[in-house]
Amino acid sequence: MKQNCFTILLSIFCCLTAFTQQSTEVYLAELKQENDYLRIDSIINISNNEGYDNQPSFFDNDKIIFSSSRNLQTDIVLYTIKDGTSVWITNTPKGSEYSPLKIPGKEAISAIRLDEDGLQRLYEYDLKTGKSNIVLNDLKVGYHVWYSNNIIVCTVLIDNRMDLVVSNLKDNTNYTVQKNVGRSLHKIPNSNLISYISKAEESTMVNSLNPISLETKAIIPLIDTSEDVCWTKNGNLITAYDKFLISFNPLRDKEWKPLFEFKEKEVLGITRLAISPNGKYLTFVSKDVPDKIIEKQVETFNARDLEAFAACFSEDVVVKNFPRDTLYIGRKKLKENYKAFYKKTPAIEVKVASRIRIGSTVIDQEVVTIDGKQNQQVAIYETDGLIKSMSFIRDSETTTNPEIIVQKQLDAYNARDINAFLNFYAEDAKVYGPSSELRTDGIDKMRKSYTDYFESTIDLNCAVKNRIVLGNKVIDEEYITANGNSYSAVAIYEVENGKIAKVTFLH
Repeated sequence: MKQNCFTILLSIFCCLTAFTQQSTEVYLAELKQENDYLRIDSIINISNNEGYDNQPSFFDNDKIIFSSSRNLQTDIVLYTIKDGTSVWITNTPKGSEYSPLKIPGKEAISAIRLDEDGLQRLYEYDLKTGKSNIVLNDLKVGYHVWYSNNIIVCTVLIDNRMDLVVSNLKDNTNYTVQKNVGRSLHKIPNSNLISYISKAEESTMVNSLNPISLETKAIIPLIDTSEDVCWTKNGNLITAYDKFLISFNPLRDKEWKPLFEFKEKEVLGITRLAISPNGKYLTFVSKDVPDKIIEKQVETFNARDLEAFAACFSEDVVVKNFPRDTLYIGRKKLKENYKAFYKKTPAIEVKVASRIRIGSTVIDQEVVTIDGKQNQQVAIYETDGLIKSMSFIRDSETTTNPEIIVQKQLDAYNARDINAFLNFYAEDAKVYGPSSELRTDGIDKMRKSYTDYFESTIDLNCAVKNRIVLGNKVIDEEYITANGNSYSAVAIYEVENGKIAKVTFLH
């Protein structure tokens, strides 16, 4: 199709989701461990609530407490494992509660309350009477852990950082142990120590603290963006990275070891780990699946709810035409553009014709109807709780059928026939990676790399799971087997003058 006023107007927008907080869910799994072997069974979503569900901890071996959003506030839910029921145990219309923990020796919990007046303090909530009292009045507590009935180790917000503070309720004293720490605080099993996350140096380190002597020791650095840890009964430290759990035993390990990979599609971006006192259960938080985010944004876009629509984007969202033509950056600019677009466009509706989802990337083939006229486009969404980037592929006029060319090169690929394979590529063909980095430039370099690859990979096979064709572009969701391993990938082929001119691999 030729470009028209629809394309010009659409160059400033796409369709996404709306949440004021990142949408997350709380999960529960059975935990079975023998020495270093870990098996996780019966993974279930125990929050099942649209919006923010986070910060779970165990009240006892059969009950979990966590924060959950409702009625524009965040309250505490108590979930019973045995019968799978949930009850709200706080209701604070003029405030919200976060990070609930059981108070030792009491039928009560402590939680951070964020009041409408901006105060952020630690409260106690009696489960029998429902009454609440301030525990720490003068500290802006971020996270906490009970060391004993009278001693709390907490992180306190100071300026733009959190400091580690030991608070003695009996003596009414607060001692700052270290500046600049993370959110994860846990008692270390079979010891008189707690663990915390130090951010004082270049690396993010798991440290131990004796709250009585105030002695600290380094345990091991965390990897990449990991923020949360927990401890098993036998003293293994566990953290998460995306869909993976890794472990470290301070008594015998020198580095982190792979432990478990979640195969479930709905589990990704794991955080906030906790293990039951008896070691039989694991609870954790997962980001909401990107599909839900995209579906929600389509609804809010079609409803012309600008505030709800804009709230689904990250503050620094990048909007561009595929692959590298940046249109604008930021939620504020997006709101301005969409406000103008709605004003100029009385009637518009978006429907998703087909979808490819791999990891945190969603690729939608969309049918857009403006004033009764239909057009197609492809939108590529990169998500991280909120939408952090989106790219458009427009419909375009083409003289050849790109799908035939792409399919023939795929057949040659599976046959490992290098000459037939390259016959469908232009002399100056370019191959790009996920960040638009140029990987291969020209057919001669392709010949060298693919010849070696074909000769060394006797089990090579690529199967197309899903395909979107728009204009001169073919987007394939592929399942590739090579050297005994299998993985999914997305490739975007651009056909010009009867040859493949560009290929971009998203995964």
